Amino acid sequence: MIGDLGAEDATALAALVARNEVTPDELLDAALAAVEARNPSLNAVVLIQEGVARKAIAEGLPVGPFRGVPFLLKDLGIEARDFPSHNGSRLFANTVYPGDSSIFQRIRATGAVTFGRTTSPEGGVGAATEAAVYGGPTRNPWGPGHTSGGSSGGAGAAVAAGIVAIAHGSDGGGSVRIPASSCGLFGFKPTRARLPDGPYAGEGWAGMAIDGFLTRSVRDTAVMLDACEGADLGAPYVAPPLAQGHAAAISRPPRRLRVAICETTLTGDPIHPEVAEAVRAAGKILDALGHHVEPARPKADVPRMMRAWTDIVGIGTALWLRSSIGDRPPRTDEVEGVCRGAWAYAQTLHPTRYLQAVGEVHAFGRQMAGFFDRGPDILLTATLAEPPAKVGRFAHDTEDYVAYRTGPEGIFAYSPFCAIFNASGQPAASLPLGWSADGLPIGIHLAAAFGQDELLISLCAEVERAAPWAGKRAPIAG
Repeated sequence: MIGDLGAEDATALAALVARNEVTPDELLDAALAAVEARNPSLNAVVLIQEGVARKAIAEGLPVGPFRGVPFLLKDLGIEARDFPSHNGSRLFANTVYPGDSSIFQRIRATGAVTFGRTTSPEGGVGAATEAAVYGGPTRNPWGPGHTSGGSSGGAGAAVAAGIVAIAHGSDGGGSVRIPASSCGLFGFKPTRARLPDGPYAGEGWAGMAIDGFLTRSVRDTAVMLDACEGADLGAPYVAPPLAQGHAAAISRPPRRLRVAICETTLTGDPIHPEVAEAVRAAGKILDALGHHVEPARPKADVPRMMRAWTDIVGIGTALWLRSSIGDRPPRTDEVEGVCRGAWAYAQTLHPTRYLQAVGEVHAFGRQMAGFFDRGPDILLTATLAEPPAKVGRFAHDTEDYVAYRTGPEGIFAYSPFCAIFNASGQPAASLPLGWSADGLPIGIHLAAAFGQDELLISLCAEVERAAPWAGKRAPIAG
């Protein structure tokens, strides 16, 4: 069992450590052996710092809920002094941080043993992880010809492959939920500002980006969220307080809920037939549990929001590049096509456009809030409009940033649901409830009203009990 971290969730592994049935060093040995055996086929785990992990164990791990459990950080955004980062980019390769971010301090306090990072697309722009700095694409453990998703694609692949039971991710437009859907995992995006961003940033992408985790069980996510939640010193705003915490919320089912089911996009466009069928099947699960399920979709202005989202991310990418190279254009040997295109596009925008776009995103959030206030407690959709895309479909070689995001074959057509809830700030989750005829995972997306994280994760746990997915394993995981 020790040689197979994919057979247990992180909570179970921590229990083994607590009972002295296995040591943290033995779990780390198993994780490193899994990296050696499986990572060459996946290209998911990078920048391994075994010495840092061994030292942490030797010096004594904090007595927290994940004491001794191997852990990986996404190679983008989460600053940690002992873990250099490429940030998915040749331009930012081997960045060293002077101190730890607030969220990493909280992760470390759980007793988790961090030993490396996982791949991410450059700048986190994309629904696939295919960054030049890593020498090739990150592949899906369920089918190597398909993407593991993005931008936390390395994290998704590592957990699905059984290299680790839990990994850090982040989500600015679906970057936890897209890999969760692609890799057959659970991924939860909390309410805006539920987790700390400091001290290196006040907010990401106008508050649309937030950290998260890729896990095989709802309880692992719930416990880690409880360990990390809450504003850090000087945060510009905070999420509504929790009543009891995520872990307490999953201990009992929620009240019977009103569930709006939508088997199209939120603009009424059709989605892949297998995905639509998975949505309908999820609706039947909720109906059998006694929830009231009926068709409905919000009338919010999704196209206007996506234009604003695209502009904000383009400006944010240009600012990120400017921190390294100043005002000159990025070179082809430094930055990949999509991010060069984002930089160029940002130069065409009026100086007032950023604040205008933020205002449009806020207006969209009010439209979504109105939908939930008038009727449903939960909105049920697919996570992605189709099964996991083939490797190369969302490669970063194009410089047409806008078409890459919003064109007819772009990322928003592929992932039309996730970014909606980054813009509105609402909690949302992807559950591994569907499977394509080819054996690829299909995620089901549940979203709740702003601040209703406990209600949503309680429902996710109830669904997990009714339709358990823990027994499903990616072929590479054995």
